Amino acid sequence: MTGLTADLSTADLLAGLGLPTGDGHDLPASAQRFPDGSQYRVEIPSVEGPRCLEAVLAEADRLAVPVARVSQGTGVGLLTDAEIDEMVDLGAAAGVEVSLFARPCAGWDTSAMVRSSAGALLAPSARGQDQLAAVIDEIRRAADLGIRSVLVSDVGVLATFGRLRAAGALPAEMQAKVSVMLPVANPVTARLFADLGADTLNLPTDLTMPQISAIRSATPLPVDIYIEAPDNLGGFVRHYELPRIIAVAAPVYVKFGLRNAPDVYPSGGHLDETTVLLSRERVRRARLGLDLLRRSGSAALGSGPGAAGLAVSVRPGS
Repeated sequence: MTGLTADLSTADLLAGLGLPTGDGHDLPASAQRFPDGSQYRVEIPSVEGPRCLEAVLAEADRLAVPVARVSQGTGVGLLTDAEIDEMVDLGAAAGVEVSLFARPCAGWDTSAMVRSSAGALLAPSARGQDQLAAVIDEIRRAADLGIRSVLVSDVGVLATFGRLRAAGALPAEMQAKVSVMLPVANPVTARLFADLGADTLNLPTDLTMPQISAIRSATPLPVDIYIEAPDNLGGFVRHYELPRIIAVAAPVYVKFGLRNAPDVYPSGGHLDETTVLLSRERVRRARLGLDLLRRSGSAALGSGPGAAGLAVSVRPGS
C-alpha cells in the first residue's frame, strides 16, 4: 500500500489496495473453482428439522438433484439433542452438509428498535454480550453433537468464531456460512468477512451480474446466491440467469428458496406438514433450474454429496 497519496484518483487508490475499481460490467468468466474442480453446488435452504431433511434427501433421489448442502433458519437452540443427532446421522450417511443457524438474535428478543420503521437492520444482530455468548454456546453445542457448519448473522459472532477456531476451541473443520441476513454487498465486505473467518459468503438476493462479478474478483471464497428467493427476501425468481450466474460467480452454491410460501420461522412440530411440503418443492425447483441449465447448453461442472470441501457432519466418537 506504499505510494498511496491524496492526489491519486479514487480508482487508483482502490487499485492500490488490490480492490476492483468498479463493478464487473464486462462479466468475465470466473476461473475459481471448488476444491474438486466444480463450478457450482446445489443448496436447499429452510430445511428445519429431521423430517424436512428426510424429505429433501428422498426428493433429491427421486428427481436426481445432487443436493450438496442444506441450511436451516430456526436455529440450533430450537432443536433437541435427539433432533440434531438425527440430522447429523442423515447428513453424514448422505454426504450432505447440514448447516444450522446460530441464534439468538435481536429480532427474536425484546428489542423495540427492530420493530421500528428504521430498526429492522438490527434484527439479525447479537444484541449485547450476553446474547453473543449465547450464540457461541449454541455453536459449541452444535459442534459437540457433530455439526460442522453454522450460519452466522452477526459480525461480532463471526469474528469470535474465527478466533475460537484458530485457537482450537472449535473443530478445525468447522465452517462459518455467512447468512443472507449479514449480506455481502460489495468486494470490501467480502474480504473483511473472509479475514474474520467466513468460509462461504451469502450475497443479497438482488445484486446485478456486474456487482456479483466485482465481488468474485475480490475473493476466492465460495458464494451463496438465491436463484429463487423467499418473499421476505425479495421474492425473485432468477432461474433464467442460472447459466450466467454460475459462469461469473463460480464457485457458487445455487440456492433454491421458494416464492409464495409462508414464513415458518421459528419452526417446530406444529408446522411439520407445511415445512416438509415446502422442502420437497424447493428440491423440485432445483430440478427445474438444472433442467434449464442443461437446455442452455452450459458445460458448467457441478458436484454433489460427498464432494471435497463440504462440512459434512460427523457422528461423535467416530
